[in-house]
Amino acid sequence: MKECAGESVHEAFVRVWHRYRNALVALSFVIYHLSFSIGCSEAKEHLAPAVNPEDSVSMMVSYGVNTLISDSGVIKYRIVTEQWDVNTVRQPSRWEFMKGVFFEQFDEQFHVQGYIQADTAWYYDQRKLWKLRGRVSIRNIDGLIYKSEELFWDMQRHELYSNVFSHITTPERSIEGNYFRSDERMEHYFISNSKGSFMAEDMENDNDEEKPAAAPDTTEVQTPQVRPAATRHAAGRNN
Repeated sequence: MKECAGESVHEAFVRVWHRYRNALVALSFVIYHLSFSIGCSEAKEHLAPAVNPEDSVSMMVSYGVNTLISDSGVIKYRIVTEQWDVNTVRQPSRWEFMKGVFFEQFDEQFHVQGYIQADTAWYYDQRKLWKLRGRVSIRNIDGLIYKSEELFWDMQRHELYSNVFSHITTPERSIEGNYFRSDERMEHYFISNSKGSFMAEDMENDNDEEKPAAAPDTTEVQTPQVRPAATRHAAGRNN
């Protein structure tokens, strides 16, 4: 008792340390691993990946659409599609028709002027530009049929154009080429690097248009006037 009462603080600490050192070492080891585990778990936060513009979801999705579209306050088109996605996040913003689209065109009296259809379509609303791809087909009121694998429709310029193989069939002729441009009604069109077949009557009409119009009429008029006069004059000499 006297030794305990007279021992110094250092000696008391050493005595306690030797008695409980195993427990203290074990406690220190546990605390160290707990702090390491907590630090690692904080470093591995589960965060969602950044949103990629190419993977942005649509702002609106409609199914089984059959709607009318107006231009300058006049109803001009009907759109029929299985799925219509409106995406304003991607740049440029667009409408997407990934399951096909069908258009009907109307005149001012709401008469059908033709149709357009394609397997896939995109409409860039800021540019008013349609991109049609996959079995693109157009038919106008005159019976003209256009087919291609890709077509652009510029609604600001009111024209259609394509840089891939295009085929046009009319009641009179068939023509195809690698570049196509036309107005919206398909009444005036241009196609380059073209080849095709034509009706014989078309070829004759084209040849007639190339001939001078006045030459046949001049010959027909002069012939009956000259011959009788020459005949009468010769007969008078014989008498």
